[in-house]
Amino acid sequence: MRPGETDPNKRAAALFDGLPQRYDALAALLSLGQDRRWRREMVSHIPIASPRLILDVATGPGGVAFALRRHTGASVVGVDLTWPMLIRARQNIARADAHGIFLTQARGEQLPFRDGTFDAVTFTYLLRYVADPMSTIAELARVLRPGGVLANLEFLRPASPLWRGLWWCYTRGLLPAAGLVTGGREWWSVGRFLGPSISTHYKRYPVEWTVDAWKRAGLSRIGIRKMSLGGGLVMWGTRASADEADQGTPA
Repeated sequence: MRPGETDPNKRAAALFDGLPQRYDALAALLSLGQDRRWRREMVSHIPIASPRLILDVATGPGGVAFALRRHTGASVVGVDLTWPMLIRARQNIARADAHGIFLTQARGEQLPFRDGTFDAVTFTYLLRYVADPMSTIAELARVLRPGGVLANLEFLRPASPLWRGLWWCYTRGLLPAAGLVTGGREWWSVGRFLGPSISTHYKRYPVEWTVDAWKRAGLSRIGIRKMSLGGGLVMWGTRASADEADQGTPA
């Protein structure tokens, strides 16, 4: 964390503690209705046959955890920084009478699990809220077994000058206003924060940097798909086995 910056964890908690009741509606607004399609794309990269235990980091109210459970049939552990989000996720689980989803409060930077515990790990909209993305990616890879899949969903800044200009106008103007009208001051605060946070993150940590960070954390066969004209990013990769690491298997 650079001098003068606020703690990203505290900033995330301040933004999202008041939003669990309508978080899914907010996600749809922020992504222009594309978030569910993005989630399906991320989840599709988790193998159906092999996972027995999956970790979903920044699980929020549990949307990705539910999708992983439906897709694979595996047991899913969802972790989130904010307690109100976990309360909402538990309510959603109880309402759906769902089984096989377990929740705990934890930071993505410091997971309370042993090395290689999980057959797959997913994380969503996380890296903009941590002080050290490199070490966070390494921590996510640490709890993934060799041969397991890591998958991620994140907002992205469009590369095309035309779409980037439209995206800039939407995130700086229409999005905060729509948040205020539909969800009040809390949504307005998130809407106002989102666009600048994405721009700042990718200036400091471009996609190429992120791919390199995954490689440094021991991931191979890394794939990328840019979604919705560059507004979303799905990444996936496999934690190298000991033999692959020794041989320097290329990504």
